[in-house]
Amino acid sequence: MNPYRSLAFCLLLVLTPLAWGDEVIPLPRAHSHNDYNRDRPLLDALDHGMCSVEADIFLVDGALLVGHNAEDLTPERSLEKLYLDPLQERVQANSGKVFPGGPCITLLIDIKDDGRKTYARLREVLTHYKDMLTEFTDDATTERAVTVILSGARPEEMVAAESTRLVALDGRLDDLDNHPNPHLYPLVSESWLSVFKWMGAGEMPAEERAKLDELVAKAHANGQRIRFWALPFGLAAWDTAYEAGVDYINVDFPERVQKFMLEKMGKTAGE
Repeated sequence: MNPYRSLAFCLLLVLTPLAWGDEVIPLPRAHSHNDYNRDRPLLDALDHGMCSVEADIFLVDGALLVGHNAEDLTPERSLEKLYLDPLQERVQANSGKVFPGGPCITLLIDIKDDGRKTYARLREVLTHYKDMLTEFTDDATTERAVTVILSGARPEEMVAAESTRLVALDGRLDDLDNHPNPHLYPLVSESWLSVFKWMGAGEMPAEERAKLDELVAKAHANGQRIRFWALPFGLAAWDTAYEAGVDYINVDFPERVQKFMLEKMGKTAGE
């Protein structure tokens, strides 16, 4: 696909109504990457139907603060204020769901500092929101309104040692051949750039598309979802990833992918 055509498509999306009617349609395969950088963290994503959001956190004097870098942190931008409290309010207002009658929402928490210390505090905080959080054991997943998955500096052994937990872990592609426990690693994520050279211009080379299909198939056979960060921007990459079965289309501009997703869902529903 001509890259200028992709750019024109994306600009068109900005000017197009972003929902069917007045109702926000949940988009189970849309992930709001670095969501905390939005003007309205979480809320902008939910207004555009995103069913997965990402928050980076640091532990500062006992507080879980949200930001990409330590110099970005401020006391008022805590995980509770930006994400957990608003999610809880919506769940209570919508009879146990973030979207009325909608699917489970993923909150991907990327730990940016000491994994063990930060997770120890996070575990305490999450107990106050237990009623809305998915619960995991080694053998089962009890899904509720919000599923928390840890990425970044994941204290894997610490989490795995718990018999019951309110978080799961974000796995990596290198783990796929080892058939990881999907109740511990329900998601696998990797940088697109570490696997593929294709950046959305023209057709994806056949050998790379075969590799993409293989990775998706392996994850799904393990009972896991799959996501690529640094996904190329634009229609060609979104469409290729979507059609290949990638579970989360990783985007930095939720409003620009919403119409694309709705059209894909409509096409699927009509087939």
